[in-house]
Amino acid sequence: MQISSNMGAISPAVKNSNIIKPLYTEKISQDEVKEIKEQLNKNSLAMAFNSTTIQSTFSSQDSFEQNYNDFQGFLNDIGYSGKPIAELSKDEAAELVSEDGIFGIKQTSERIANFVINGAGGDEDKLRAGREGMLKGFAEAEKMWGGKLPEISQTTMAKATEMVDKAMHDLGFSIINEEV
Repeated sequence: MQISSNMGAISPAVKNSNIIKPLYTEKISQDEVKEIKEQLNKNSLAMAFNSTTIQSTFSSQDSFEQNYNDFQGFLNDIGYSGKPIAELSKDEAAELVSEDGIFGIKQTSERIANFVINGAGGDEDKLRAGREGMLKGFAEAEKMWGGKLPEISQTTMAKATEMVDKAMHDLGFSIINEEV
């Protein structure tokens, strides 16, 4: 069966080309059909691969952007409204972790401890669970870090634990878990 078309005149270069059959008017052999199918298959695989690669690139960027935005939101939630962290100079960063800085030992340990204390609402079991959660979180951070965390982190965690222990003591609860 031959298909013809009334598309108009074709240049001699295209008409005599072995690559493109002029206006689909020639019959093609079984070998040519096989070759076309193979080429279509290769092209579709390449397209799928390229599409997946592009999507993963965009989703990685979207994921990075989402993580960055989440981190910036977290910083805002804890009261940091300064310059983006990645844009800080060495001196500006040092100021943030200084004794009076928002990420210094005092303010960070207070945020951690107050989260547990306020969340417990005076309930002994919740205070114990919160204290345990702090210590487990710290241990997980050390595993992720690959060893002991820096001294500022060690001191911050010790201060936060001290504050929770003091709150438990002030509420009349024994710091030692007697159930164990």
